[in-house]
Amino acid sequence: MPPPPTDQVPVCPRHPDRESYVRCQRCGRPTCPECQRPAAVGIQCVDCVREGARTVRQGRTVFGGSATDGRPLVTMTIIGICVAVYLLQQVVPGLTNRIAFVPALADTEPWRFLTSGFAHGPIYHIAFNMYALWIMGQYLEPLLGRARFVALYVLSAVGGSVVYLLMSTPQSYQDALLNGPGSWYTSAVGASGAVFGLFGAFLVLQRRLGRSAAGMYVIIGINAVIGFVIPGIAWQAHLGGLVTGAACAAAIGYLGRAKGPMQPGDRRIHWAALAAVGIVLVLLAVARYSTA
Repeated sequence: MPPPPTDQVPVCPRHPDRESYVRCQRCGRPTCPECQRPAAVGIQCVDCVREGARTVRQGRTVFGGSATDGRPLVTMTIIGICVAVYLLQQVVPGLTNRIAFVPALADTEPWRFLTSGFAHGPIYHIAFNMYALWIMGQYLEPLLGRARFVALYVLSAVGGSVVYLLMSTPQSYQDALLNGPGSWYTSAVGASGAVFGLFGAFLVLQRRLGRSAAGMYVIIGINAVIGFVIPGIAWQAHLGGLVTGAACAAAIGYLGRAKGPMQPGDRRIHWAALAAVGIVLVLLAVARYSTA
């Protein structure tokens, strides 16, 4: 009996030189052992497995962020940036003065509203801020999703600078040396405003989830007292970050979210609300400079 024609021998589409009598349960094409993937029922080819992965709905956190593997990559990146900037401050003369927030200069050098949040003073300053950032980031970043966490951190840092500006008074440089933080010519540095933004977000989100946040109230209270007792601490930036972070968290936790899974439209509302927070901060800064 003559052999069957070669065009009737099933071959793997990805490897035409290989005969295969096993077919994919999804598309029905022959698939060789190298291209076979075990499925819930039978075998699927690699192409169908890849296509299925693209069509599977991406996991979301309770507040609509993209589910991750739990590693706080954004938090670690921010810590790395702050440490790198701190090291540069020690070796680059004048760097701190160029990136610190100074109300008298920030109207023409607006990057100071954000860059000041990555610079620090003494070693204990950066040590405390990075420790607090690490603790809060491990909880908030997976909960919000990385993109929302970045927005929260950046807006809180800027919010701290804006409130520091709003509560500053246009004084001469000589008067500023005597009056300390809050005057028009006094600089402010540190991630404290952004960290306090994370504190504020934690309070709001814990309340939204029906969880206790009693310990955080104690931490905020202690830091508030320290800000008034120890000279040289820009408590205005702490206040601004706290309020801004709470506002961002309220937008994420309460706007557009009905009972049940969060919908794509809710996420658009959240981003619009976060953008609105940013616009308000810009308008407040512009208004303050226009009346100075």
